[in-house]
Amino acid sequence: MHADAPSTQEKRRRDVPVGVVMVGIAAIAWWPAFTLGVWGEIFFDDVLALWAASTAAFVFVLVEKRPVGARLARAFLLLLPTVWLVLNFAVADEPTDIAIVIVDLVALLAVLLGIPFTLWVLIGIVWPDFASETRTSTKWLIALVILGICVASFVLGLNQEHFLTCEDFAISGKSDPPHCTPMPTD
Repeated sequence: MHADAPSTQEKRRRDVPVGVVMVGIAAIAWWPAFTLGVWGEIFFDDVLALWAASTAAFVFVLVEKRPVGARLARAFLLLLPTVWLVLNFAVADEPTDIAIVIVDLVALLAVLLGIPFTLWVLIGIVWPDFASETRTSTKWLIALVILGICVASFVLGLNQEHFLTCEDFAISGKSDPPHCTPMPTD
């Protein structure tokens, strides 16, 4: 073994953050994808949780010690959930079909871009060296695994009647989705 080559234990220690990031993002991102598949929408509590996290990350990005240009692009993307929230207030007075479509589109963008981006920024806050010490191929692996889990969660949501019952949703405090399967009677 080469004297400068990292040991298996050192390699494993370097890989742990990758696993934590992958599992952490997947644990958060699967539910909105599943609800989109089941009910055809992402619920307000998911979007508001994203808003809270992205707003906190936005404030951090504004005060962190980095060049302004790098911070502004990140800060702008972190504001997507806030834009959705403001649009909801603005459109609530005079709802029109086009206004509702715009708000729904911004909400979808806020969630699809906001969840992974906010989580990525939060990872950078918790592990400042993660992005610089992680290979590009590993970052792509993380992104593809998360995307795969979200797509699988969406498909599972579309097909929930094959493995969940209406009672499963009721017990968890959720409303019955369309096409849910009633629990078999004896």
